[in-house]
Amino acid sequence: MASVTGDDIDVLNKAKRALPRDYAPDENEEYMSDKQLNYFRVLLLEWKRSILEASVGTLQNLQDGPIREPDLNDRASSETDWGIELRTRDRQRKLISKIDAALRRIDQGEYGYCEVTGDPIGINRLIARPIATMTVEAQEAHERREKISRDD
Repeated sequence: MASVTGDDIDVLNKAKRALPRDYAPDENEEYMSDKQLNYFRVLLLEWKRSILEASVGTLQNLQDGPIREPDLNDRASSETDWGIELRTRDRQRKLISKIDAALRRIDQGEYGYCEVTGDPIGINRLIARPIATMTVEAQEAHERREKISRDD
């Protein structure tokens, strides 16, 4: 299954806190009703906004100037920190494209359904991972195939 990092979870939780408290999707209601679709649309847009907001700080720090640590160990540590930060931002850039794809699926009426089987992905899975495109079973099968082809 696609890994979810602590940063992704923190940003997603921040996005969830920004949602209105008067509604949360429930398995007992009509699947992918207008209320559910609107909930996920708002969640995805808020998640994207939170990611973009966090990236502004990174860009500002990069523009503030190069690392000028006189001590080689301090400079190496700073460069390592920058590398981690840039990899995190790159991962989040890719996440934004997945969020945009999920928003397109909402607009096209395909959101919430497995791209492999066409079965409902499930409310709980979508709440945990709003960009999910496959059911748990289809995702596991996909990962097994990837592992087999990688091992060959």
